[in-house]
Amino acid sequence: MYQSMEDAVLDLEKHGHLVRIKEEVDPNLEMASIHLKVFEQGGPAILFERVKGSPFPAVSNMFGTMERCRFLFRSTLGSVQNVMQVRHDPAAALKKPWKHVTSGIAATNALPLKRKTLEPVGFQKISIDELPLIRHWPEDGGAFVTLPQVYSEDPEQPGIMNANLGMYRVQLSGNEFELNKEAGMHYQIHRGIGVHQSKAVKKGEPLKVSIFIGGPPAHTLSAVMPLPEGLSEMTFAGLLAGRRFRYSYDSGGYAISNDADFVITGDIFPDETKPEGPFGDHLGYYSLTHDFPLMRIQNVYARENAIWPFTVVGRPPQEDTAFGAMIHELTGDAVRQEIPGVKEVHAVDAAGVHPLLFAIGSERYTPYQKTKRPAELLTIANRILGTGQLSLAKYLFITAGDDAVSTHDEAGFLNYVLERIDLQRDLHFQTETTIDTLDYSGTGLNTGSKVIAAAYSDKRRELAQAVPSALKRQELIEKTAFVQPGVAAVEIGSYADGSDAELLAEQLTKAGADDTLPMIVIVDDADFTAAQTSNFLWSVFTRSNPSHDISGVNEQYRFKHWGCDQMIIDARKKPHHAPPLVKDEAVERRTARFFEPGGVLHHLQSKGDANE
Repeated sequence: MYQSMEDAVLDLEKHGHLVRIKEEVDPNLEMASIHLKVFEQGGPAILFERVKGSPFPAVSNMFGTMERCRFLFRSTLGSVQNVMQVRHDPAAALKKPWKHVTSGIAATNALPLKRKTLEPVGFQKISIDELPLIRHWPEDGGAFVTLPQVYSEDPEQPGIMNANLGMYRVQLSGNEFELNKEAGMHYQIHRGIGVHQSKAVKKGEPLKVSIFIGGPPAHTLSAVMPLPEGLSEMTFAGLLAGRRFRYSYDSGGYAISNDADFVITGDIFPDETKPEGPFGDHLGYYSLTHDFPLMRIQNVYARENAIWPFTVVGRPPQEDTAFGAMIHELTGDAVRQEIPGVKEVHAVDAAGVHPLLFAIGSERYTPYQKTKRPAELLTIANRILGTGQLSLAKYLFITAGDDAVSTHDEAGFLNYVLERIDLQRDLHFQTETTIDTLDYSGTGLNTGSKVIAAAYSDKRRELAQAVPSALKRQELIEKTAFVQPGVAAVEIGSYADGSDAELLAEQLTKAGADDTLPMIVIVDDADFTAAQTSNFLWSVFTRSNPSHDISGVNEQYRFKHWGCDQMIIDARKKPHHAPPLVKDEAVERRTARFFEPGGVLHHLQSKGDANE
């Protein structure tokens, strides 16, 4: 049970989960470089004792492995799981009262505790330029806060129980931001803070915002939790920390987490924006520069012995992958509780989480039909795409499989679907709709398309176990590679306007469809795509927009429904795509000293950059 970030750091160190770097390290790319190398090896948390330009130490990779996450929350994990089960299924408490007797105690202890003080006790006022201003990737627009807990209250119903605590990235320097006076706030309008801002705009008043950084690790995790309706993030923070969330308000009326290491307060005024970004993001590409809300900074506070926590995001897996796994472990399969008929939903981390979903549902609507076809699956699919963050997905593959299939066996699941899908019948598009703001494969910011591939039938085909010779003979194709059963990668040159993909579909139509190869992906590097499943999932599903980039062999429309016999996905890099993240080689050479003989991290061997 930790009362501060310092408590957690010392506990990790005591049990061999943390290493200290005593040498001064530059927050401009060097700290991120070291973090990435350590994470790649499943290494420990890192305490940077001397951050160039700042009096404060910084810690990263605290959540880098599930082993470490379970260690951090070892005292409260069981009780939180019990409480979450009761929230999703109140009848559970009646069915097994002895099991849940502690849940009420835990929930009572988790109620936020307000302190009556007008100034934060134990904090000093500082300025933004004293913080560790960490720049993570070479093209980043400035320094960002990557583990913030952004707090806002409902302007119509103020108070902590109607507040929102979310993790939205914050840009502290660079671009047009006036250092120490302004910060950029990047969030999507459907998030909790976006709802609060909309209400503030209608009232014609600024939205008061507080950014908490650090504190007990439970507070950081709470900011990213998808919680049941009516359970506040601050209550959950208390549950997971095993200690009530302590807060107060300063003389300006801004909320202060009394357990945070740092607090930044300020105002977001109606219709006031500035360019934010670029930022190397979790899809493995930069999110580019766009106008986002501007926060006018009021005060910056730091507690005694404050430690600045940070992470680095990029092509998965990264530290935020463990966040997702921990959330699933804490909440169980919450989607199953929310959507009847759902057995599994897996947001595929290798594809950047949001672009690609694999799901298993039930098919009970038409038991009298002799021919199996998706029915209930389509209802479930639409429910999935209308649920929270799942609504950002572009591709949803869903089936009603038996117990032998699992969405977490990604190659096996895709095999199962491809063996059974009727591509003339089972592809369902949603066009001119929303996608992830960070995904640049669409037609504009937050605009693109979705496709549901719903497979429910007996096994229809044997999948090709190698690239068919007929495909290799196609004049347009420069190179082929076998990805997995039923899937081949081909190169046909760099992308210009997509007409060559349509031409390939026409040529294959003339040659005759090959039922053993239901999926062909056009890529820039076939060998890279085929080298491992994670490369295939990342490059194909982050670089394609279903409505624009899917064509097919024997494609046809019937009553406004599009179908084909072989699906072709054009997953080449397009001119409008954001650039992928590439490390700075000069920085990599400088930070190599920590991993060389005599270096504090010599026991870890870096694998280097796996990106294409």
